[in-house]
Amino acid sequence: MLTKRIIPCLDIKNGRTVKGVNFQNLQDAGDPVELAHLYSSQGADELTLLDITATLEGRQTFLQVVTEVAKAINIPFTVGGGISSAKQVETLLSAGADKVSINTSAIVNPNLIAELAQQFGAQCVVVAIDTRLTPNGWEVVSYAGTKLTGLLAVDWAKECYNLGAGEILLTSFTSDGTRQGFAIDITRSVSEAVNIPVIASGGAGNAQHFVDVLTTGKADAALAAGIFHYGILNVKAIKEELRLNGINVRL
Repeated sequence: MLTKRIIPCLDIKNGRTVKGVNFQNLQDAGDPVELAHLYSSQGADELTLLDITATLEGRQTFLQVVTEVAKAINIPFTVGGGISSAKQVETLLSAGADKVSINTSAIVNPNLIAELAQQFGAQCVVVAIDTRLTPNGWEVVSYAGTKLTGLLAVDWAKECYNLGAGEILLTSFTSDGTRQGFAIDITRSVSEAVNIPVIASGGAGNAQHFVDVLTTGKADAALAAGIFHYGILNVKAIKEELRLNGINVRL
């Protein structure tokens, strides 16, 4: 049985960790290097660093943070935000990142997925899919959740998989920051549609939410931010709860 992963996420703006609700009303949540070290020591399996305003502001991901985090931890981490070329990926991997996450750039240019997978290996390429529940179903949003694309999340996930993505990071924009639980239905649908790991994101509020999304939701990993940053739960406590529920985790 494959081990399920718990992944704290650090949303980065201007070199600081921030957290909001539905990607809005961002509040400072601490120093990313200090938080990365803390979560690593708690037993996190991986970390994700997302420069959440890079696409909107046309900036590249903050390289200094990546470099410092790489020195502070000994677990894999993924970096995303404003990545649109192989050259940027090469720079980030050289700075210490293990994987990169692409989102809007993949929607604009789907061939970027295949290009990066061919050059760096599928295991390095995470496609982040932000999705919102609309009258049409779970629709993909781009540009940090500000634009509806007309793509349905399951269809887009299948295309990403076929193009060579190694993982899907699926974030429910509808649930993000609410602490009301992950979007189980769309997570399960995407997990069943692709033969690569799916990381569930958006809405974690308690340990049972992680149990639900990793079982009923069929996710391979669960990502959260605010509950970790504000000390509501820690990684070790979640993993102990998962183990009690018969879910295989690394303790």
